[in-house]
Amino acid sequence: MTSEQRVVVIGGGLAGLRLAARLGPGAAVTVLGEESRAPYNRVLLAEVLAGRYAPEVTALPAPGPALRRGVRAVRIDRADRTVHCDDGSAERYDTLVLATGSNPVLPPLRGLFAPDGRELPEGVHAFRTMDDCLALAAAVRPGVRAVVIGGGLLGVSAARALAARGARVVLAQQAERLMERQLDADASALLRDHLTALGVEVHTECRVRGLSTTDSVTPGGPPRGASSPPRPSSVPRSSAPDPAPHTPAGLRGPAQDPRRVSGVELADGYRLDADVVVLACGVRPRTGLARAAGLEVRKGVVVDGRLRTSDPRVHAVGDCAEHDGRVYGLAGPALEQADALAAVLRGDDAEYTGTRALTRLTLPTAGGPGPFDLAAFGDPTPLPGDDVLRLADATRRTYRKVVLRGGRLVGGVLLGELSTVGALARTWEGDAYLTAPHDPFHLLTDDGGH
Repeated sequence: MTSEQRVVVIGGGLAGLRLAARLGPGAAVTVLGEESRAPYNRVLLAEVLAGRYAPEVTALPAPGPALRRGVRAVRIDRADRTVHCDDGSAERYDTLVLATGSNPVLPPLRGLFAPDGRELPEGVHAFRTMDDCLALAAAVRPGVRAVVIGGGLLGVSAARALAARGARVVLAQQAERLMERQLDADASALLRDHLTALGVEVHTECRVRGLSTTDSVTPGGPPRGASSPPRPSSVPRSSAPDPAPHTPAGLRGPAQDPRRVSGVELADGYRLDADVVVLACGVRPRTGLARAAGLEVRKGVVVDGRLRTSDPRVHAVGDCAEHDGRVYGLAGPALEQADALAAVLRGDDAEYTGTRALTRLTLPTAGGPGPFDLAAFGDPTPLPGDDVLRLADATRRTYRKVVLRGGRLVGGVLLGELSTVGALARTWEGDAYLTAPHDPFHLLTDDGGH
């Protein structure tokens, strides 16, 4: 790569900005970012919603003139090596990088959309962008009835944050336990107990069928719970194909849905009253641009070890990229991919071989005994023949579990106290055979294996 080679990055999130920073100020880089606000760290949105951080705390380092804010790429012309934007401009490239991220998954709920509509009812929020976060914060006050649909990492974070603002929160999870992808049954039960202590009503094996709505404007003034908050996003139906980029979350079209959510209907016939509903059902790689340009797309945009797509001039990183059959959807792998691609574009002999991702979550307890920490890595579900070690302390509400396969650490879960997580993660990442002094019992002790 030379300073004359033009690199265009579609996406102004963590991965896109990290790549631009790693290529350095001398590189001819243009980053197209859809959101008009200054770049921010999406990982910290739950802390903003909880009121623990001001939005300014989440700011990412200023990328300078490389970033064009409020510009959406609408078409890639690979023959002409040009990206066409919604403002009529065009950016020519020698190397194109897709860092388009992901869209929130919207469940196929009855009443979520009006016929032929794309607007969510008032009071229904995705939780993906800063605008989503601020809209939720403006809509929630003590006593507001909030239902969070989805009990994964995002749903748990959102429920805790809403409870911290004084909302009466119900968390509806379709699976049999919370965070079923990361936690085993014992760890999930402890997490549920913690959320219950915060005032969150948790329902597992609970399928949501639809939403109840009313007219958002009623005689005599706004509906109960309304305080003219920013509206949530105009977003696509979850069942629709993804032929092109979608309107970014938090930005509204000229149309306003006249409906307001009033309740959540469950498959068993019960109904939960709701002033606010949060859709936390996961994310889906945003692949519309790549698909329309004729690039290979499976779950995400398929890339090789040098993060090249099926067109060697086009690369992909972050939530939209699928490497070795896997889409990560996490900040850590996105940053590692950006670093690896920067090295590739600089001409280094670099290759991305995958990321061993560790999930970590801290749930502060207002007025309680302290934060509830959680970490999970690898596969915590043992197979026949695996060895499982557990240390549990009911008094201190701590739980540690590791799974060993053939003498190697393949997964683990820690709750309540994470002093050993660093040593365990290093052992897991190194994929080494465990021998003294790094036997698993030693790694589970409070000194972290030192």
